[in-house]
Amino acid sequence: MGMLDRFTDIIKANINDLLDKAEDPSKMIDQYMRDLTESLAEVKQETAGVMAEETRTKRLVDENTAEVARYYGLARKALEAGSEEDARVFLAKKQEFEAKGENLKQAYDAAHENAKKMREMHDKLVSDIETLNGRREAIKAKVSVAKTQEKMNEFASSAEKTAGTMSAFDRMEAKADAMLDKANAMDELDQAPADEAAALEEKYASAGNDAAVDDELAKLKGEMGL
Repeated sequence: MGMLDRFTDIIKANINDLLDKAEDPSKMIDQYMRDLTESLAEVKQETAGVMAEETRTKRLVDENTAEVARYYGLARKALEAGSEEDARVFLAKKQEFEAKGENLKQAYDAAHENAKKMREMHDKLVSDIETLNGRREAIKAKVSVAKTQEKMNEFASSAEKTAGTMSAFDRMEAKADAMLDKANAMDELDQAPADEAAALEEKYASAGNDAAVDDELAKLKGEMGL
């Protein structure tokens, strides 16, 4: 039946395949549990209906079996009473119920098999939900640890980038120092070399001026009687 095939497909779903496809396994496993819970509610309804059908057909089989036994007993009583004709009527009725009983037995067998399959599916879903509940927290803990590790890896990558940037700054600073040293050297080279003779000439010229001043000062002091 279609409903049985449908729930068979649900039960055959592999949780590991679902988790492999999920971006966030912790969210996916919650969704999987919700799906199973919803499926379980439907399976319960369907199982209850199939089991009720099994019970109904079983009751019909039992009632029909009772009728066969009853008419068989009536036929015996009719023979004991010396009425073969009445016994014949009762036996004909008994055969009608026996023929009916074959169809009822087939219906019951089918209902019984369907009820068995539905109950197996119901129990499998219950087991899956219990298993999922037991594994869910462990899976979520693993996901949390994995996310923390991913963040640590990102921070480590940022630290490596910072180290690279600092190295680049060091290179730029060294380059700037070299440029400054070169500029200072160029400035020093651009200045004219010192003329030692001119410096000495200026020295002695200044000394001559000082002697003339001294002479004039001595003369002035003599005139003033100092």
